[in-house]
Amino acid sequence: MADTEETAPTADKKQDRTAAKLAKQIGAFAGQHGGAEGHLAHMGQAGTRIVLVGTDGEWGDLVAPTYDTARLAAEKAGLTLHEEFDGEFAARVRTGPYEWTRMAGIQLGGTANPAA
Repeated sequence: MADTEETAPTADKKQDRTAAKLAKQIGAFAGQHGGAEGHLAHMGQAGTRIVLVGTDGEWGDLVAPTYDTARLAAEKAGLTLHEEFDGEFAARVRTGPYEWTRMAGIQLGGTANPAA
């Protein structure tokens, strides 16, 4: 029992440090794009993706090790979270030629993903 009590604060401190680092990155993104809103997406054992959409339509993402860490980071950053990445929220995302090439490159005769 004593071992559990000693490791819990360490885990909480690590989660808090990770969330603070992510919150700083969220704040930097928001500052560069006139504000931001987000959505948390489970990625299974890989963690939770924090999808960010700037007021200007630019988008990006960060990965947190757990859903709780992602939620804490969003809270620390003051990020408004959407429960779903629905049509209205998705419509704010501005995509360019790079995204379209990456998403449909093979189907449209473009080059395959070299990292695959």
